[in-house]
Amino acid sequence: MSKFELKLPRMGESVAEATLTSWLKEVGDTIEMDEPIFEIATDKVDSEVPSEVDGVLIEKCFNVDDVVEVGQTVAIIQVGDDVDVTEPEQTVKDVEEEEEPVLQEMVSAAESAVMHARAQTSVAQLNGTSDRFYSPLVKNIARQEGISFDELETITGTGKDGRVTKDDILNYVKKGGSTSVEKTTAPETAAVQEREAVSQKVATPEKVAAPVKEEAPAPSVSAKAAPAAAKEAPVQEKPKTQISRGDEVIPMTRMGKLIAKHMTDSVSTSAHVQSFIEVDVTNIVTWRNKIKDVFFKREGEKFTYTPIFMEAVAKALKKYPMMNISVDGDSVIKKKNINIGMAAALPDGNLIVPVIKNADQLNLTGLAKVVNDLADRSRNNALKPDEVQGGTYTVTNVGTFGSVFGTPIINQPQVGILALGAIRKIPSVIETAEGDVIAVRSKMYLSHSYDHRVVNGALGSMFAKAVADYLENWDVNREV
Repeated sequence: MSKFELKLPRMGESVAEATLTSWLKEVGDTIEMDEPIFEIATDKVDSEVPSEVDGVLIEKCFNVDDVVEVGQTVAIIQVGDDVDVTEPEQTVKDVEEEEEPVLQEMVSAAESAVMHARAQTSVAQLNGTSDRFYSPLVKNIARQEGISFDELETITGTGKDGRVTKDDILNYVKKGGSTSVEKTTAPETAAVQEREAVSQKVATPEKVAAPVKEEAPAPSVSAKAAPAAAKEAPVQEKPKTQISRGDEVIPMTRMGKLIAKHMTDSVSTSAHVQSFIEVDVTNIVTWRNKIKDVFFKREGEKFTYTPIFMEAVAKALKKYPMMNISVDGDSVIKKKNINIGMAAALPDGNLIVPVIKNADQLNLTGLAKVVNDLADRSRNNALKPDEVQGGTYTVTNVGTFGSVFGTPIINQPQVGILALGAIRKIPSVIETAEGDVIAVRSKMYLSHSYDHRVVNGALGSMFAKAVADYLENWDVNREV
């Protein structure tokens, strides 16, 4: 009989932590190997974490909405026949208030009182009541940065149900959300009050009062800073939406808020430029209609247009490798692997982008299988965190919803995204040896958005033209 510590597994190169969103098992429940124990959420995807052993859950090490770092123990499972199930103790506790400092002699007593007053004020500022949940990590950062409870309430959270995450509060601090003057004003006021109490206990209060004179000008600095802050405030204000009677207020989901932030960040980061090209895909439509039934009987899966387009994009990226890059500050990173993101719509209206790793190394059958698998698991919320990371270029099919073309937003830190328009039968002029004729052809538009900071118009257009040429020159006698 032994105990097994179930740790938060590694979920990708850039994922260092996750939020525990729900427990699927309770203490005392019998667990089988590979059975999901709890659910987590990252900024990329939601996922279930299975058990690695058979046993009984005897302890939960984290609560719902806690932030867990990769490698930390989340649950303890008893392995063996005799299981002693005990109530789990809460492992994450709010930081307790610091103990009252022992009054020392004369000036040292005053100095201790000042330090204690600052600490007490910081703790008290975070002991307010609110409907929002703040994890111990967020509270600790707020305490270290001198952020008051009221100030913490104003920070926009991107976590579940608007929860303030570690990144939210660090970004707030980085943007200068709390000035040093504002951080020290309240503690200094408390320090003065503490000194007054100290002066009643020590024999020579004159020495205690001396430091107060040195710190008295602090409020004047705050007063000078106030006009500057007042001038900047109107710039940061966002227009308020008027809500009329009968309007329904629908809170954004966690994923919806993450997508919204990701999109606005991308627009403010990349200089978006678009190129459009019309493609004659008549040969592809004819060929697919000829082989799709045979493919289904042989492989047991449908053959859509998507793997064809993915193959074309992979070949174009091989031809123009400077589209397979990302920007890192003042440097450009040329990617070795061709990992194509495939934007997929979810039943709730949100969007997720699973990644086809090393797409250029897969044949058409392999691409079809990977595309179908990722699409199915996307709709069933069964993707692994690593399967939505590492993309070097993205393709989105706006034609699924009838759109002829679009202007997609780049998936950062990539520099390009290709939108596939709807395939339509339209009259077209065909050049023949006997002269021009009008015929009905199947055509579509490719819409290429690229980052004009590092991709010029020539490269962006030539890339789109390479995809189009590959599609138009499709071999109708190809085997699959």
